Amino acid sequence: MTHFFPRISTAFVLATITLCLSAGPVKAEEKTQKHSVPNIVFIFVDDLGWSDLACYGHPWHETPNIDRLAKEGMRFTNGYAPAPICSASRASILTGKTVPRVGFEFVTKNEPGYQKLDSDVPLRAPPLTLNLPLAEETVAERLAALGYETAFFGKWHVSRHHKRRYLRWDPKFGPKKQGFQVAAEDFGDHPYAWGKTKPSDAPDGIVPRDSMFQRLIDFIREPHQRPFFLMASSFYVHTPVKNRCRWLVDKYAKKIPADAPNRDLRLEYAAFLETLDHHVGTILDAIDQSGLRDNTLVLFMSDNGGHPMYCANAPLRGSKWNLYEGGIRVPFMARWPGVIAPGSKSDTPIIGYDILPTFVEIAGGRADGVDGVSFAPLFKNPTWRPQRSLIWHFPYYHPEKNFSKAIDAIGVDDFAVSKTRPQSALRRGKYKVVKFAEDNRVELYDLEKDVSEQHDLSKTLPDVADEMDKLLEQQLDAMHARRAVARPR
Repeated sequence: MTHFFPRISTAFVLATITLCLSAGPVKAEEKTQKHSVPNIVFIFVDDLGWSDLACYGHPWHETPNIDRLAKEGMRFTNGYAPAPICSASRASILTGKTVPRVGFEFVTKNEPGYQKLDSDVPLRAPPLTLNLPLAEETVAERLAALGYETAFFGKWHVSRHHKRRYLRWDPKFGPKKQGFQVAAEDFGDHPYAWGKTKPSDAPDGIVPRDSMFQRLIDFIREPHQRPFFLMASSFYVHTPVKNRCRWLVDKYAKKIPADAPNRDLRLEYAAFLETLDHHVGTILDAIDQSGLRDNTLVLFMSDNGGHPMYCANAPLRGSKWNLYEGGIRVPFMARWPGVIAPGSKSDTPIIGYDILPTFVEIAGGRADGVDGVSFAPLFKNPTWRPQRSLIWHFPYYHPEKNFSKAIDAIGVDDFAVSKTRPQSALRRGKYKVVKFAEDNRVELYDLEKDVSEQHDLSKTLPDVADEMDKLLEQQLDAMHARRAVARPR
């Protein structure tokens, strides 16, 4: 028998669902002791673009549950992923170190070696990194040392695929080897779990049960004698973008204009995103109904920018895989009742490798040996701004398959996969420099005036461009960044 969670229904059905999910809401005093430090729930989603959510201005997508976080907490308008690609971003976030320092710049593979492309290119990217080294101290290990119960569910993707099965955890390098005391591998209802046969479509108004999210909910509802850190690492909205909720696709067919570029793909994506939103809502409801709301920090972000075939990343240029804003600026929100003012907003630039020191500070510790800076001061003062620069490093080519067929230019809302070449970037204040390794070309942008990165200022402001370029190179050298080098002949 297939079980479903209703998405929208009458009060009677909603009450029935609650009873099915648990024996009923648990009073706070029955569930857990009141801790001096908060529980931390980190909702980490996959490939969600900066402008995909209604609370970030999307005209068609309906994301009421994720929007709740913005309404009840703080929305960051300059929140960044550490990398434009999955594994690199995750390794950086887990360790609090920049991508060039941790040396995990691309996606993990099954075998060591070098990239293989279908085109001759002038540089060879560094050897592929397969696993996050066990010597790296993760955010889970640091929080466990501070007395936290730690749990992980979902997409890991910082170790090679066990027995060559895509995204399966290598038991030697999985979450339990990196500080997570509780961890379960489960693809839920994401298409990764379907195999060759797609399950039946859901009835109208119904979002199918997702076992991975149910594990999260069950963990939240358990009695906890210690504060907990829960990393909810969603597979949504990563490809394959397929959906059992055809009724959602039909809904968006009435909303998205007939002349919208890549319309059929974007209909599927809109439905996929609303499915994610539903599941995020089940997490928030579990927190609130369990009496944990007031003593729980919820942080939400995406691992990189949106996929160019599905997402309109405008006004940002570029997409997942490159270092223009569309590849690295992401939705980023936090809710902590009594600490973060509802409906607040911060324009201060923050980045994924800041998460570890932020969580450790909130837990009462101090994070040494990391590159990130705690952004906890922003929770009470949204205008607080540390004096530092943000850095990105992508010394690889993309796409690996069909590189020759990708488009050359990287624009705004191209709705096509473009050629990404080895590049690095640095933001300091309002300026951002992007440097391309093949010819050492530098582009300079004023992000306060030109968020779409359409006006290269490197020729009109050569002194600023030169200063930013030198700072970028100094930091890459200091971090022992691995570089793309001339191909051996």
